Amino acid sequence: MAHRLPEVPGVLTAAQVAETAASIAAMQEPSGAIPWTPGDKTDVWNHVEAAMALLVGGQVEAAQRAYEWVLATQRHDGSWPMKIVEGAVEDHSGETNMSAYLAVGVWHHWLVRQDRAFVDRFWPAVRAGLDFVVSMQLPSGAIAWSQEWHDGHPATVNTDGLVAGSSSIHHALAAGCALGELVGDVQPEWEFAGARLAHALRDHRDLFLDKSEFSMDWYYPVLGGAVRGPAAEELFAEQWDTFVEKDLGIRCIAHNPWVTGAETCELVMALEANGDRDRALQLFADMQHLRHEDGSYWTGWVFPDQAHWPGEQTTYTAAAVILAADQLSGATPGSDIMRGHTLPTFGDLGSRCCGSADSLAGIS
Repeated sequence: MAHRLPEVPGVLTAAQVAETAASIAAMQEPSGAIPWTPGDKTDVWNHVEAAMALLVGGQVEAAQRAYEWVLATQRHDGSWPMKIVEGAVEDHSGETNMSAYLAVGVWHHWLVRQDRAFVDRFWPAVRAGLDFVVSMQLPSGAIAWSQEWHDGHPATVNTDGLVAGSSSIHHALAAGCALGELVGDVQPEWEFAGARLAHALRDHRDLFLDKSEFSMDWYYPVLGGAVRGPAAEELFAEQWDTFVEKDLGIRCIAHNPWVTGAETCELVMALEANGDRDRALQLFADMQHLRHEDGSYWTGWVFPDQAHWPGEQTTYTAAAVILAADQLSGATPGSDIMRGHTLPTFGDLGSRCCGSADSLAGIS
């Protein structure tokens, strides 16, 4: 199914988007894996994000090879290794955020291509991944961030919940529920888990591990769909002056004078999803100073030194640019993937089984 390429007038042309997609495809390994940079690690979250961008950017065959790699590397418990370098596993741990994200990629593929055979083929992997994730839900409603592996088997669970990771999982659970409805295999336990998680992200963020120095902790509850409307506007206002650098983008870490392209584009999508289109467009234009002449994107910019750091162009930054351009332009049906109008919303079930924050914190 053909579609037009994203284009943001006055900021990014369709031809430039195609160049950016080609830059991702150029770094894809023969196995289909999409590393951060050539020779660097591949993780399934950023890999799926890149596959989504390849599809939007017209690199359909490369996207298909990327998704085939996802099937080939899933483990029996539904997880994926946290770090794979040129086919070799360097960190066997299973991160819940990563293992959930295939659901988002498959729903995005459905929106763009309407390929029911693709959905049917990938549904068992989506289901296994989200079942693994839901099994890691904590009494607070948050999701434990990872499980270590020893001697080829799952072992110790790292029981801290992360705001950014759990917010992304909230998004993935919504996508998984939508897919379950599509294939006639509804998953009510995912709906309940999503409702509990949404409640925790809205009302009990103090029970998550404090990573507030990272901008992702700030905007991800909006990007992942748990917080929208006036509550999202309040959340944006809380840290806007901490993270946003005029004409450059946003900081990755509050105390570091370093703006990064991927985080800026994610904030663009979060803002647009909440109806704040003007600021979204401005930030998208601001980060274009990171564009390389070949269409790829530098990871970040240390503004006191006037220097790119690290000195590399990353696939995940390029992917975030393409997906933000699609959302701003509405070029493909996949442009709704972060906005979430095609996804179910979780109700207030989470609050019905929730005690006070103090009582939740005492449960282990």
